[in-house]
Amino acid sequence: MDRRMLLKQLGLALPAYLLATQGSALGLADSAYGYKKERFSPDWKSLQGYQVPEWYKKAKFGIWAHWGPQCEPEYGDWYARGMYEEGSDQYNYHVRKYGHPSQFGFKDVIHQWKAEEWNPEDLVNFYKRVGAKYFFAMANHHDNLDLWNSSHHYWNSVNLGPKKDIIGGWAKAAKKAGLPFGVSVHAAHAWTWYETAQHADKKGPLQGVPYDGKLTKAAGKGLWWEGLDPQELYVQNHPLSSTENNLNIHAQWHWGNGVALPSKEYCELFYKRTIELIDKYEPELIYFDDTVLPFHPINDIGLKIAAHHYNKSIQRNKGRLDAVVFGKILDEMQRQCLVWDIERGQSNVIEPFTWQTDTCLGNWHYDKRVYDRKGYKSARTVVQTLVDVVSKNGNFLLNVPVKGNGSIDEQERAILEEVAAWMQVNSECIYDTTPWKILGEGPALENAAPLSAQGFNEGKGKPFTSEDIRFTQKGNILYAVLMGWPEDGVARIKSLSEGNILWPGAIHNIKLLGGPALTCQRSNTALSIQLPDLRTQQQYAVVLKIT
Repeated sequence: MDRRMLLKQLGLALPAYLLATQGSALGLADSAYGYKKERFSPDWKSLQGYQVPEWYKKAKFGIWAHWGPQCEPEYGDWYARGMYEEGSDQYNYHVRKYGHPSQFGFKDVIHQWKAEEWNPEDLVNFYKRVGAKYFFAMANHHDNLDLWNSSHHYWNSVNLGPKKDIIGGWAKAAKKAGLPFGVSVHAAHAWTWYETAQHADKKGPLQGVPYDGKLTKAAGKGLWWEGLDPQELYVQNHPLSSTENNLNIHAQWHWGNGVALPSKEYCELFYKRTIELIDKYEPELIYFDDTVLPFHPINDIGLKIAAHHYNKSIQRNKGRLDAVVFGKILDEMQRQCLVWDIERGQSNVIEPFTWQTDTCLGNWHYDKRVYDRKGYKSARTVVQTLVDVVSKNGNFLLNVPVKGNGSIDEQERAILEEVAAWMQVNSECIYDTTPWKILGEGPALENAAPLSAQGFNEGKGKPFTSEDIRFTQKGNILYAVLMGWPEDGVARIKSLSEGNILWPGAIHNIKLLGGPALTCQRSNTALSIQLPDLRTQQQYAVVLKIT
């Protein structure tokens, strides 16, 4: 029986957009003459049948363009929120550069963003040469601008700003390069994140003059945005969250602690936008900047999107599930349904399920101040983090900040070129490997920093030295990665000592990747390996291949 007939008999009706998507939400899909059962339905029990695709487990390394209109000012993360926080660095910068936020709001920053030097094909090809096995692009951020040709949300990059289909360009470039494509979706939190735009200065000549966060369509007459409704972007026609005056948004991220709950219409619009993004651009990976899933636990929209994404991947790939959904702060059950993402941090153990860390060379959004002070992560940090994460059954997603004009700077290129050189020699210890019996040894393990909320233990532990070793394996090959070149030229691996239960058999061959075969001596304290009388150019991650 047709859904419409069934609903009619029951005296029910659904909006047109739900009629178009309700099959997925119910775990059903239209066929020519009826329904066919889909593998996933929008509930945790069903999603526990998920298996992380093999391609993703093997890939290990991805690169991300966390790029949107907040990169136009080139003044760091969360600009569209910070510019409305009186007295903050971003507020003061905004007043100097653009004017007061009552007169020049973030909608006007979007209008100035042109992305005139953006060449997605060149960037994606470069990232592939660096060693990325998948590519991510930001589809929207908390600033609520969709970076694709969105039919549900007029505030998008095709209608405004650069007037380009950003996601379409990235998707085409990734497909041409043969890289699986991912999108990051952050806009679920615009509802509360933009609440600072409802404020006004508490002192100074414009004291009490409201910022532009509550402007209506009528106020645009005679201005560049005439005919547009700013509330479709800012969504601030609601009371402030109860702790907003304390700027306690992090405590409310899981839709608790006095947060102003989003309306049904807001949530449904987010759903429609995200379903269209999946259907139109066919990403295999979706990263949600949310605790668990969008709007969890106040509704099941995140579950509906996850089930739809998995089912579409199966349909697109002729029965094979290649899709991944990432969530933060997951419990053990949820880690069977999604891939756990740790932001700017690492687990301290070999995780039973595949996980991912996401981090950045500098700040998430491009920040000229990081460039000026030469404050990017070094290639050493990038490579050592990659090795550490892979040894713990994780994947590493690295954001390379993109300037407002769509290019990356020469410092970033130089760092990535060095990573590319290391990968060219040593990537076999990364791709298509699994963790060994233990992840490694050394003093850094004994001083590992615990995770905080969704991650944020990056850089808080003891720095790596040549005594720190990480292990990966492939078949009967063990890779031991020294996080430094020993001063006396001898690598000592305690975990491979004579009679050690981790490797009770003989060791037949040891080779330095990119170098010669090596000699060794095994005692009851360590396997001692004489390194060649030279130091590799990238001595911060020295890979020994052991059989």
